[in-house]
Amino acid sequence: MTPRVVVTGAAATLLGELADRHGPVMFHQSGGCCDGSSPMCYPDGDFIVGDRDVLLGVLDVDGGVPVWISGPQFQAWKHTQLVIDVVPGRGGGFSLEAPEGMRFLSRGRAFSDAENAELTATPLITGADYERGERPPARAPVVAAAADACSVPQRGAPRR
Repeated sequence: MTPRVVVTGAAATLLGELADRHGPVMFHQSGGCCDGSSPMCYPDGDFIVGDRDVLLGVLDVDGGVPVWISGPQFQAWKHTQLVIDVVPGRGGGFSLEAPEGMRFLSRGRAFSDAENAELTATPLITGADYERGERPPARAPVVAAAADACSVPQRGAPRR
């Protein structure tokens, strides 16, 4: 099955370090405001997931890292695979990586028509469903680098 979210190896390594220090962690894809549209990393349970938030997947890192997005924001992003990466810089003020000199970054890859059809036929898991014990059938994979999941434009490459 096509995952709605993947994580790069570098981001997975940082997540492991954060989990070693803080215990299990989770992501919520920010919808804007003070942190732009960064994936925000919290100790699992510190961010209250709403009943209508959508679980994009559980990353195959440590004991599993759930990745959430608000229901309305999911409607705008549902045609896009979220690729969680990490780059040098200061993270969002409330995100666990803020003091590490690194920040998590969302990249995206548009799903193909076939992938969209597959995902449309797959039931979503909401916060309310998760609370009742529903879990995805598989973990979301770790990819070596963002370019393995989505092409990264080369600097100075001609625009089409």
